[in-house]
Amino acid sequence: MHIDFIHNTKKYQANLAEPLDISIPLKNSDNQVKCFYAPDFECAPVRTDNFVGSTHEGSPVNFFNVRLNPHGNGTHTECVGHISTGGETINQSLKEFHFVAQLITIEPTPYDNGDDVIDEIDLTKVKKETIKALIIRTTPNEKSKLTRDYSGTNPPYFSVECVEEIVRSGVHHLIVDLPSIDREEDDGKLSGHKKFWDFPHSDAANRTISELVYIDDAIKDGLYLVNIQIPSFELDAAPSKIVLYRMTEQ
Repeated sequence: MHIDFIHNTKKYQANLAEPLDISIPLKNSDNQVKCFYAPDFECAPVRTDNFVGSTHEGSPVNFFNVRLNPHGNGTHTECVGHISTGGETINQSLKEFHFVAQLITIEPTPYDNGDDVIDEIDLTKVKKETIKALIIRTTPNEKSKLTRDYSGTNPPYFSVECVEEIVRSGVHHLIVDLPSIDREEDDGKLSGHKKFWDFPHSDAANRTISELVYIDDAIKDGLYLVNIQIPSFELDAAPSKIVLYRMTEQ
């Protein structure tokens, strides 16, 4: 199935039969991505005195409980409710699900303090055109990102100046392959998150941040139609499935 749409006065087409899934699956195993010392994602059959919800154990159906931490287990999308006391939820904040996005690849800059940082200089790659979503792949882009435990490793993060430039460019949906846009331990400042949502000065409830995606090297930098899928969680964040579609100019 193909769809036609207009972006910046140009006509494009996308083939919905050729999705590029950049979300990391949640797996009930030791070999799973996680961060911030979150407990593992787990799913287990319901057990009562006369019932076990597993077809492998003789039940006619699978009937599982699931335990997860949206921020610590796999790909997730969050709203301003992550840092506010206003009770904003991702289900209330994300009302549209398809956007034109630009994918860029960035090598974090080593700082003197040993941190690797994505700074404002890297955004010279962004095209000067209106995009609602920006997807950032960092290098090195190792397959271990699919199963890595980032806890205590001080992963790369964004400078406040970089986030400020992203906001100034009109991006409403930032998608990254890192556990967070902020430093793992920053004494609770969360400067990047606050800058992205202009917190607490403005209402930026329609902006979202998605973290812990994985973008295979076979997916080249450029413009894509992106679909952000979430369950209807009335929480500040939810697991998400993020799918790209190649755009062809007509």
